[in-house]
Amino acid sequence: MLTLKVLREDPEFVISRLAVKNFDAREIVESILALDTRKRALQTESDNLVAQQKVKAAEIGKLMKAGLKEEAEAAKTAVTELKERSNALLSEGDRVGKELEDKLVLLPNLPCSIVPEGKGAEDNLVVKMGGPEVSLPADAVPHWELCKKYDIIDFDLGVKITGAGFPVYKGKGAKLQRALINFFLDCNTAAGYKEVEPPVMVNQASGFGTGQLPDKEGQMYHANLDDFYMVPTAEVPVTNIFRDVILQNDQVPQKLTAYTPCFRREAGSYGKDVRGLNRLHQFDKVEIVRVEKPENSYAALDEMVAHVESIVNKLGLKYRILRLCGGDMSFTSAITYDFELWSAAQGRWLEISSVSNFETYQANRLHCRYRDENGKTQLCHTLNGSSLALPRVVAALLEDNQTADGIIIPEVLRPYTGFDKID
Repeated sequence: MLTLKVLREDPEFVISRLAVKNFDAREIVESILALDTRKRALQTESDNLVAQQKVKAAEIGKLMKAGLKEEAEAAKTAVTELKERSNALLSEGDRVGKELEDKLVLLPNLPCSIVPEGKGAEDNLVVKMGGPEVSLPADAVPHWELCKKYDIIDFDLGVKITGAGFPVYKGKGAKLQRALINFFLDCNTAAGYKEVEPPVMVNQASGFGTGQLPDKEGQMYHANLDDFYMVPTAEVPVTNIFRDVILQNDQVPQKLTAYTPCFRREAGSYGKDVRGLNRLHQFDKVEIVRVEKPENSYAALDEMVAHVESIVNKLGLKYRILRLCGGDMSFTSAITYDFELWSAAQGRWLEISSVSNFETYQANRLHCRYRDENGKTQLCHTLNGSSLALPRVVAALLEDNQTADGIIIPEVLRPYTGFDKID
């Protein structure tokens, strides 16, 4: 969440930057500042009463020594009254502080200066395109038909077992999934990311720390009895490794990668754009997470974008990189780059990765800090990116590599699949 320091120093800047996200922050910002003023006034008044208590308490001993018992009793009564007033002020300060925190979490992160203005996906900025042109046979079909033809992914069986959006991978389809997961993890570890295997259920504090709660509560699957949430992305458990942690100066940066299944309700999703693998409720994804010093985080972001691009290039797929406009960015992000693959069979772009810098927004919620060279604690910057999400990668691989004789497996994946064709 945003820091009070930022809001106090320049509230108009905060309001103007959040307008880029099409968020009208004025009322909330003014309310937060009023609560902050009230909370600090209560603390000052309480501190004054505590100081008076100390003075009175010191007088009691002197009065008792002087034999002035009546005056000493009066001083004790005064101390008790001061304590009660002080405690009442502290209690009111806690209440105001809770109200202030509840309002702070309603403010999105500020978009950085190079985020373009815009209301939705149509206003995103294409910053790069790459990969080979796709030439399909005349009888090319979308991936859901290929999956049925070669019996590699069964969508109807998933509906029977669970419901729509929970496919069953079979035979070479299942092996392709496993191959891609291992390939992505190997690419990431070769680039210096340490592999971890986190839980796929998290508690409420973890969801709050990375900003999924309370913003995306309706999109997360919730185990009511234990109050656990199924992870929508490995970002949540991996970033929470650093919750309430103070890293030493030489422990930053931290670079981690993880594979997890991901679970998203995606309420209200329907139509041709969600057919097949285009949008699922359960899917596999490999994630990269970084914890950086503020002065290095944008160089780290560029490295992450270049790293994801290198993986897409190894797969030989046509892609584009977008810098998201303010209106299409997530609640927590300061800047996001999306990767999309071209599906020639569907005639549309498919998102396969988001790479984001959250600056101090998540770190402030997580209390994720480091001790600088002067021994002072500072908030870290957190970043993450899909490296990569599997469903639409698989969709593009199947569609773009289809031939009359079967689906050709990219050469880089063959050591992982153990086969070079799906037929």
